[in-house]
Amino acid sequence: MMRHRTTLLTGCTALVLALGATACGSGDPVSAGGGDKALSGQTVTVAGVWTGTEQKNFQKVLDAFGAKTGAKTQFLSTGDNVSTVVGSKIEGGNAPDVVMVPQVGVLQQFAKEGWLTPLSATAEKSVDAGYAPVWKNYGSVDGTLYGLYFKAAHKSTVWYSPDAFSQAGVTPPTSYDDMLKVGHTLSDSGLAAFSVGGQDGWTLTDWFENVYLSQAGPDKYDALAAHKLKWTDPSVVAALTTLGKLFKDKELVAGGQKEALNTDFPSSVEKVFGPKPDAGMVYEGDFVAGVAHDQFGKTIGKDANFFPFPAVGAGKAPVVSGGDAAVVLKDGKNAKAGMKLLEYLATPEASAVWAKAGGYLSPNKDLPLDSYADDVTRATAKSLVDAGDSVRFDMSDQAPAAFGGTKGAGEWKLLQDFLRDPSDPKATAAKLEAAAAKAYKG
Repeated sequence: MMRHRTTLLTGCTALVLALGATACGSGDPVSAGGGDKALSGQTVTVAGVWTGTEQKNFQKVLDAFGAKTGAKTQFLSTGDNVSTVVGSKIEGGNAPDVVMVPQVGVLQQFAKEGWLTPLSATAEKSVDAGYAPVWKNYGSVDGTLYGLYFKAAHKSTVWYSPDAFSQAGVTPPTSYDDMLKVGHTLSDSGLAAFSVGGQDGWTLTDWFENVYLSQAGPDKYDALAAHKLKWTDPSVVAALTTLGKLFKDKELVAGGQKEALNTDFPSSVEKVFGPKPDAGMVYEGDFVAGVAHDQFGKTIGKDANFFPFPAVGAGKAPVVSGGDAAVVLKDGKNAKAGMKLLEYLATPEASAVWAKAGGYLSPNKDLPLDSYADDVTRATAKSLVDAGDSVRFDMSDQAPAAFGGTKGAGEWKLLQDFLRDPSDPKATAAKLEAAAAKAYKG
């Protein structure tokens, strides 16, 4: 399960202003009611990484667009390597009209290749009205807006077993130090504190990003993400030191470091919410709820709940996110109709379709929270929207894939090595800098 694909339980939004948008190249309006089927006879092709339940739920959104405009839609699941698949489609003269891009780095790559059409004025108006500026920034390259963030993930959630907390006599903590104290109390009651999915390197980058964003602050986070700050900076060493204290504490990590390195993400959720729990908490994004519910039958809010990743030291509580941005390809056979799809995706009407189905979040503040199907998702969505401009996109998803997104290499491997032996944060920082320098030059 790739890191940027684990966006299973997330919320959504989009903007009422776009409901008055035009529906096709002819300029005929689509009303908020039923539309005039102005795209009848036209087909919009959409490519994205989604499969399974996510693909089915997105298809509901596409079907709603078709019912409104008369357009037909076709969805192509690319698998995780979106850039390779889309690139080959463009070279073969068979480019899709719209691509749902899961990483900032890929969106930037597409723009620099000259593959993208800037968003229409209608879509940009919706983004300006409904999104915190930071989301427009992540969808833009050199000041031009290309991407609409339709689906997001909230990666600053710590999931816990309410039953385990109740038996240990603890409540959700509000600071990082308190979280470790709660962990030790859980350990005293017979359960380890955390299940860590260290076999998947991306879970460790998420741990690091939350600690770093809280400890070092958003400005240094941005600088490190762009490699304008070296990984040997004292702020990186400090975050690794904080993380290392947790990793080497056998009372806090279920099975210790060796077992953590042999635990993948789904198994890390199972260790908390499966039939034989080994830990009381698992840190990961809001998509943990989807695994706990779908695979282990847990009722979210009752058998499984979350608290926000707490502030570290004197810092602020972090909000790290990920997401899928819709872009329009210049070489698509029906790029104009593709842009009409983006204008639709920028409406609360479109977002509400997936919000009702579940497994969805959005950074758009104009989707009513009651569009979501349960209280926990509403709380997650509210946290994401309320964070406003303090949200930071997953750092490793902003990096070149060679550093931030390759199994057995770069940041993933080096943080796994650090989990195995966290005794020398400075040495790990130096290795991270060497790997980053090489990848960013490439």
